Amino acid sequence: MSTLDATRAELALIVLYLNKAEARDKICRAIQYGSKFLSDGQPGTAQNVDKSTSLARKVFRLFKFVNDLHGLISPVSQGTPLPLVLLGKSKNALLSTFLFLDQIVWLGRSGIYKNKERVDLIGRISLFCWMGSSICTTLVEVGELGRLSASVKKLEKELKDGEKHHNEQYRAKLKKSNERSLALVKSAMDIVVAVGLLQLAPKKVTPRVTGAFGVVTSLISCYQIGYGLPTKAYLLPNPRFNFDSSPPLLPPFASLNSVAASITTKAKDKLKTRACSAQEVKNVISIII
Repeated sequence: MSTLDATRAELALIVLYLNKAEARDKICRAIQYGSKFLSDGQPGTAQNVDKSTSLARKVFRLFKFVNDLHGLISPVSQGTPLPLVLLGKSKNALLSTFLFLDQIVWLGRSGIYKNKERVDLIGRISLFCWMGSSICTTLVEVGELGRLSASVKKLEKELKDGEKHHNEQYRAKLKKSNERSLALVKSAMDIVVAVGLLQLAPKKVTPRVTGAFGVVTSLISCYQIGYGLPTKAYLLPNPRFNFDSSPPLLPPFASLNSVAASITTKAKDKLKTRACSAQEVKNVISIII
């Protein structure tokens, strides 16, 4: 593998990452809270960057409340305890409300909606909703970590010491436990960020503390978004390329891809096995397209 190939693969990963709107939003979030940390609530360039980046981020979140609204009405996995189900649905409801109200705040901050007092009130209510969703997320992660821990201990009893690290199920559970531990840290720190933005404890949670916690949670979010990216090996040129070596697609696109391949194959077979009229050729081409 040449240095140029490795560089191309790394740049391709960066392009895939930056194509995600969520990734760009979290990068802007890190800039926003980094500026808040530097300004410490004092007027100046850093505070201007904080305010302008905060307003710009709201554009990324337009209609994003639909995601959590969908999660609210979606069925949960079987075997999930009722308290965790209720906490998860509460989190979806609160986060969806926060994102919806945040759009009204954007209308007010951009000058479209003129009632400043009402905009400030709605902005404060939306932050309380976000803090509530962070609390629910923290409790859900604590509960899920407890379930995972019990499952791992049960699996450890069934496996010998030398076998457990080679067991796929055991390694998958450990990986899931690490991911949930990171999510727990992030949601707990987001509660502190919300307390700082609402100024519920202004002497202890200063703008600098809020900014520091916000930068850390933003970087954690950036790391979590990278979970779904393909490995660099998939992006390297392959002289013996075939469809089996291509990166795995997400489930919706995988099914769409298989359907398209099936239609194309049948159409080609039809053209090969029998003589077709001009109208049939047009129909087959329209199916392929």
